[in-house]
Amino acid sequence: MPDPFLNLPGAVADEAFGVPLHFGSPLSEQRALAEGDAIVSLSHRGVIAVSGPDRLNWLDSMTSQRLLGLSVGDSAETLLLDPNGRIEHAIRITDDGERAWLLVDEGEAESLTAFLLRMRFALRVEVTDVSDSFTAVFACGGGTALPALVSLGLAVAEWRDPWGEAQPGGAQYARGEHAGTGWVASQLVFSRADLPKVAGLVASGVARAAGLGALDALEVRAWRPSVHGEVDDRAIPHEFDWLRTAVHLNKGCYRGQETVAKVHNLGHPPRRLAMLHLDGSGGELPEASALVYLAGESGSADARPVGRITRAALHYEWGGIALALLKRSVAEDAPLEVRTASGEIIAVTQETIVPADAGRTRDVPRLKRL
Repeated sequence: MPDPFLNLPGAVADEAFGVPLHFGSPLSEQRALAEGDAIVSLSHRGVIAVSGPDRLNWLDSMTSQRLLGLSVGDSAETLLLDPNGRIEHAIRITDDGERAWLLVDEGEAESLTAFLLRMRFALRVEVTDVSDSFTAVFACGGGTALPALVSLGLAVAEWRDPWGEAQPGGAQYARGEHAGTGWVASQLVFSRADLPKVAGLVASGVARAAGLGALDALEVRAWRPSVHGEVDDRAIPHEFDWLRTAVHLNKGCYRGQETVAKVHNLGHPPRRLAMLHLDGSGGELPEASALVYLAGESGSADARPVGRITRAALHYEWGGIALALLKRSVAEDAPLEVRTASGEIIAVTQETIVPADAGRTRDVPRLKRL
């Protein structure tokens, strides 16, 4: 069914996903969302239900976070990695006592469901892609929107984002206070049949609607990684400081665990996520995948990029900002620049998220040669 949020006044659709990108006032929508007074429809994303008495043990055995003992109503974030430790899926999970609800980014539900079905073997689990029947709505805490969503009494589950603080068993690479500290956000799962009632909160003035653009801007400022934004086919968790919430370093074996341990204990991630502050004089934002160069080099025919933009946004307080994956060898204080699709060169400065020396937490002495 079409997203009923598109019927709200001022809705401008994101044509790729069929949900609102904004409602005519992107910056004020961001502020309202950050203050907890707005909601965002995530009807383009996927929902998977996993039931059966073995569900949490089974999911724990395959993914990066410790899920054993997840209590009713608890939330967690976990990653499904390939055998080489590269990220295949980021999973937001909450359990209601009868089933685990797995929330995933757009385009992820079908392939993740197929993988899970292949891995059931003789375990007592049932896996169903329920994306056609259920959907999620996003809201930040601290305002009126989240209590209004809960008060409807229609949500079947609530996932609370752990990004606000490093989780037990994880590790934070960012130095000092993390930009995500204090991030309070939830995704509530509703039947799609009830989504018009959720949109009715906006129509009645109880909450304000915000689009995907507002959510992206807040996530960029909070250094919050996502599959749809930051992950490519080479991505490992360390590059995004994702060990702080989605990886438990002391749990048992799981697919890709050897790479996670080796890079954290003995090596360094080959790339590092940084936030870029964009020179706003030109007014143009770089597109996702725009290449990043050392300052003064983008115009050279033989210049080599040192990274790429993953997401860019015009933030209501910070102006033009972006997340970028950079080579680890790029100095943390190096001035950089980005060339947009129109050929404009934007000067940028770095805000370090993952330091160049991240990893190598164990000092293993070299053995003396005989």
